[in-house]
Amino acid sequence: MLALYFLFPHGEPEEITAAPTDLIEAESPQLSETPTLPIEPVTETQTEPENILVEIKGQVVKPGVFELPADSRLHSAIELAGGLLPDADALSLNLAMKLTDEMSVYVPVTGEALAAPPVIEAPAAQQATSPSGGELVNINLADEAGLSTLSGIGPSKAAAIIAHREEHGPFASIEALKDVTGIGDKTFEKLKDAISIN
Repeated sequence: MLALYFLFPHGEPEEITAAPTDLIEAESPQLSETPTLPIEPVTETQTEPENILVEIKGQVVKPGVFELPADSRLHSAIELAGGLLPDADALSLNLAMKLTDEMSVYVPVTGEALAAPPVIEAPAAQQATSPSGGELVNINLADEAGLSTLSGIGPSKAAAIIAHREEHGPFASIEALKDVTGIGDKTFEKLKDAISIN
């Protein structure tokens, strides 16, 4: 009896103390896990489009310099200038033309003879240059001699470009040059790096 008495107390504490150790070991992976914080979505701040300054003069209600968003078209600038006067030659304007900074647009009187289209380009100091370092040929302003300097453009195609420009207004993009009869994709590929519209 005495032997049994001394044996049982030594056996029970081992079982009792083992249980908490097992629990600690079982729970330890959960305790060791680093709590994850919810990740808040990063909101991107949208940058405001850069504004441009455009001069509108001639036959408009309020000629002047106007500030517009960078992707504005000519009709928006004319609206800011109060609209066209009754004797303005609206047919000479391409109201869908995209505007660029420092552009100057002259609205002529109906029947007024112009040496150049009503859109006047930016100052010469800021004219774009071709990859070869020379000045780009502005297809909205160049005369027949200037257009003939382009690769694949002879006198007849230069005359066709000018005729198209006079009938439909200034080109809105260099790709619009392909609308001219006789200028296809191959010709355009040869001269696209040497031309501009502003």
